[in-house]
Amino acid sequence: MSSWRTILLRIGDKCPEYNGNSDFKEHIEICYGVLRRELEYSGDDILPFLLQCAEQVPHKIPLYGTVVGLLNLENEEFVKNVVENCQTNLQMCSKVIQPGSLVVVFETLLSSAATTVDEEKGNPSWQACADFYITCILSCLPWGGAELVEQVPEEIERVMVGVEAYLSIRRHISDIGLSFFEDDDDTERSPDEKDFLEDLWGRIQVLSSNGWKLESVPRPHLSFEAQLVAGRSHDFGPLSCPELPDPPSTLSGITCGKQRHDAELKYPQRIRRLNIFPANKIEYEAIQELYRYFKSVSESLAILLDLQPIDRFIAEEYLLDVLFFFNGWSSRKECASYMVGLPVPFRYEYLMAETIFSQLLLLPQPPFKPMYYTLVIIDLCKALPGAFPAVVAGAVRALFEKIADLDMDCRTRLILWFSHHLSNFQFIWPWEEWAYVLDLPKWAPQRVFVQEVLEREVRLSYWDKVKQSIENTPALEELLPPKGGPSFKYSTEDGKEKNEHHGLSLELSSMVKGKQVAREVISWVEESVIPVHGSEVALRVVAQTLLNIGSKSFTHLITVLERYGQVIAKICNDQDKQIMLIDEVSSYWKNSAQMTALTIDRMMGYRLISNFAIVKWVLSAENIEQFHTSDRPWEILRNAVSKTYNRISDLRKEISSLKKNLASAEVVAAKTKADLEAAESKLTLVDGEPVLGENPVRLKRLKSLAERAKEEEASVRESLEAKEALLARALNENEALFLALYKNFSNVLMERLPDTSQAGTLRGLKTIQAADEMAVDLEESSTMDVDNENGRPQKSQTNGGKANIGYNVGEKEQWCLSTLGYVRAFSRQYASEIWLYIEKLDAEVLTEDVHPLFRKAVYAGLRRPINEG
Repeated sequence: MSSWRTILLRIGDKCPEYNGNSDFKEHIEICYGVLRRELEYSGDDILPFLLQCAEQVPHKIPLYGTVVGLLNLENEEFVKNVVENCQTNLQMCSKVIQPGSLVVVFETLLSSAATTVDEEKGNPSWQACADFYITCILSCLPWGGAELVEQVPEEIERVMVGVEAYLSIRRHISDIGLSFFEDDDDTERSPDEKDFLEDLWGRIQVLSSNGWKLESVPRPHLSFEAQLVAGRSHDFGPLSCPELPDPPSTLSGITCGKQRHDAELKYPQRIRRLNIFPANKIEYEAIQELYRYFKSVSESLAILLDLQPIDRFIAEEYLLDVLFFFNGWSSRKECASYMVGLPVPFRYEYLMAETIFSQLLLLPQPPFKPMYYTLVIIDLCKALPGAFPAVVAGAVRALFEKIADLDMDCRTRLILWFSHHLSNFQFIWPWEEWAYVLDLPKWAPQRVFVQEVLEREVRLSYWDKVKQSIENTPALEELLPPKGGPSFKYSTEDGKEKNEHHGLSLELSSMVKGKQVAREVISWVEESVIPVHGSEVALRVVAQTLLNIGSKSFTHLITVLERYGQVIAKICNDQDKQIMLIDEVSSYWKNSAQMTALTIDRMMGYRLISNFAIVKWVLSAENIEQFHTSDRPWEILRNAVSKTYNRISDLRKEISSLKKNLASAEVVAAKTKADLEAAESKLTLVDGEPVLGENPVRLKRLKSLAERAKEEEASVRESLEAKEALLARALNENEALFLALYKNFSNVLMERLPDTSQAGTLRGLKTIQAADEMAVDLEESSTMDVDNENGRPQKSQTNGGKANIGYNVGEKEQWCLSTLGYVRAFSRQYASEIWLYIEKLDAEVLTEDVHPLFRKAVYAGLRRPINEG
């Protein structure tokens, strides 16, 4: 990297390029001097790199803006190009852009937003887009509000009035379906509770009332104000907002819901605050940092009083920007280094942890793969060894306390993250703090969480290593998965009694070891096994034996399935047989949830098992009993639905690519045909006589090119038609799969959910057993013992607390809560597909007879108001 690039990138950092100095003014002067000299030689390279730095290291924008302002004094043409390029990216340069032109941009966004939510002129279903525009305006003000108010006070006041008017006509956004913690009763929420945009507006109003003064945004340009005012300002060109879809011709809950879903997909809310820690903890952290610098409690408190609500938003923006632009394996360490060096005057480890966890657990999907956040947290723990590990541990404890209310999808992600995180730190954790979960019933969410974390740790290491990690709490070994390996029905070890089926298994093993082809094995099964022992025995022998041969490693399993998958396909030629096959896989790998899931997933990949068979098997009576105590059946179901969805996604991508190829092929074919026709119509002289057609050699070449182009076009068109036919079939299969899935969910829930008079909400469902116990306690109050230490009855149980001796949600109710949670999670994750079939789902599943709690779970996942029906 050349020196000017390093200087530009590292501006504001305490690094060797700036002699270890952290003074912003000196950094700006050095950077300005270097760039001014280099503009003559590298101007074309400096411009894109400067914009890239401003975009990808956005917490340094005030520094870059000041540098650009200084360059404007020397090279107005270069800065004019910067502004023109910035118009697309909406970045800001100090004392360079005309304030009035920026206000015009704000008013354009305001006008478009107001029109969008107008029921007569716009399309209120696309309010997410309108909210995005307003968020863009408000997000600029902490950085440029003070300058705008100083230079164009009336115009910026007009913008503020416009924002307030917009907020008065927009619809309040509910987090139902996207909340980290399950709460189905939206009507009971506080009327003063604000959504993200309302909250941001409140923070901006406080900032405005304080004179736009804040410490979280550096103001380095103030040191150069006398110089910058001499520069010429440039106009920021007009902005045009993209046109939105027209409102649906027939207004209904379904048509508006589909458009609202599309809008929220295209303009998602950037963050939903998790609020793991109490606000006073973050404030205490800030005053600790201030005290380090000022050595005076009174001075620290005075500055802390200057910390405003907007400071949290600014710090979150810094963190989210760094996470966004540094995602990827190669730059994650850079990500951590920038996150720990933000230009804010207070400590923010707690806020940083909250922000990262809010992204990791963000619904419906995190912005990036969960692994990215795992690695960032690991790097931050290494970068701040004295502070951040304790903060992360505090976050885990806080989430563990609330695990019973945590969304099922978030719960799964937390388990996967936590087990992976511990595997990078020698599996060290104070497990004794959670030893009390052994006293909870097997369905208590805290107990299940510990059990699933330990199971995932075993996958990442090995059983003995994980057992060693809990040696301070040996009783937790009860929650470890079984240590044993495969459970082969026809094993001859340990003196097991043999029968004729053992002989069949041995014979099949010999055939496989003898490398007999699948056709020969099929003949043996059809001629020697099925006629004598029946198809069920044949299936059991073949499945168990092939699984045993492939059990040494994942590669062995793949090899066996590739070579002898035809044998399994021949025997398992209908759904019932495929369900029996899944039973055999589950039986063989009963000691390993990981291998069960992997094997079933591979078999589905080889089309040996259908997704319908998996759905039916997961929702069979035996597996239903595990829904609230184990992730095993849910993992298999998630994999099956995900693989089906991925096939459709892949086909859509292939079709999109083929359409582009076809368009190119059509252009080439048309051009070659035109060239050929032009050549054929041309008159040439041969032996002094005019002849129609060009030189025969060239004509022949043009004919060959035209034929090849036509063949290529036909080939691409044929491939496109084939893929479109596959997609149509896959979509039909996907529709049938989701209908079958929801019908099965509805049926099993109807059998177990209590009457609506007992539990019409999730909260009511959770309190059924508590109400029953209270009635019993009242009857026995005369004989009840009282705990002298805390004054509570000994039978009293607090849901989730460390002092628990029980869990006050019954097994049946917990089963319903878990299953409804997964229904909500599936609906949310595959909402784009489900909206395609919503009319059929309403007609066949979500009928008047369906249980209200099931309907609420589906509607919440789809973000569909319950009153739309």
